[in-house]
Amino acid sequence: MARVLITGASGFTGRYLAARLAQDGHEVHGTVHGAAGDSVPGVDQLHALDIGDSTAVAETIAKVAPDKVVHLAAIAFVAHADIGEMYRANVLGTRNLLDALATAGKRPSAVLLASSANIYGNARDGMLDEDARVAPVNDYAITKAASELVAAVYRDRLPIIVTRPFNYTGRGQSPDFLVPKIVSSIRSGADEIELGNVDVERDFSDVRGVIDAYARLLDAEGASGGTFNICSGRAVPLSAVIDLVRQISGRDFAVRVNPAFVRSNEVKSLWGSPARLEQAIGPLRMPPLEETLRWMLGE
Repeated sequence: MARVLITGASGFTGRYLAARLAQDGHEVHGTVHGAAGDSVPGVDQLHALDIGDSTAVAETIAKVAPDKVVHLAAIAFVAHADIGEMYRANVLGTRNLLDALATAGKRPSAVLLASSANIYGNARDGMLDEDARVAPVNDYAITKAASELVAAVYRDRLPIIVTRPFNYTGRGQSPDFLVPKIVSSIRSGADEIELGNVDVERDFSDVRGVIDAYARLLDAEGASGGTFNICSGRAVPLSAVIDLVRQISGRDFAVRVNPAFVRSNEVKSLWGSPARLEQAIGPLRMPPLEETLRWMLGE
């Protein structure tokens, strides 16, 4: 089986993907920012790496000599306080990785880069496919759009697969993100939750379905050079998510909009088409939102 390198292996998505790839029989290596002391289930060897350090990235690639690469290392929280760090990690880090892979002695058979559906911005024209206009409205989305432009420079030298995941969640995701924040508050017994703009619609997916798509894309013939939405194909109002949490938990709670949490450039509606993805890997294996929430609530 293949030797797969996952950057950001200790993150929310990386942990699920590492376990899946190990289950599939692959030799899994992972990079982590900072010390590599803690283990990640499924990872055969962890490598401490600052993705913004080009020399360190090149040394890690030379040492691991991966057959396949999944690039997840990034700052993914839109409201992250250090904007400079976000650009360094998300844009420069991607460039460092691709340059190291392109100049290494061994050419990988697949390089999957996780971008984001946030790059579509405030588009409201119904279902978005991969040809929709890219119009980022926050720094996180700008860094992801820029990383795709960086990837374009290396497409003639590397078999790059770009993914644009829409919102996804699951057990272990930071409560900085919307759904885990709601779930965490309910599990702690809160009677009131402070949220930002509740007048939004999102295409919610389950992390287990997302990493399944990633694993299958790595092996899919014809995926190289492609860009793929990772999504459920339906928009769900945040109010419906809140109602589902009430129903599953059996608890009522108040929702208060805190103006401090409302972003002026909030993306109002994100809803994706998974058609191109399903053409590449076959039917999605995406758990329905209610099942995801039951899993997260421990029901």
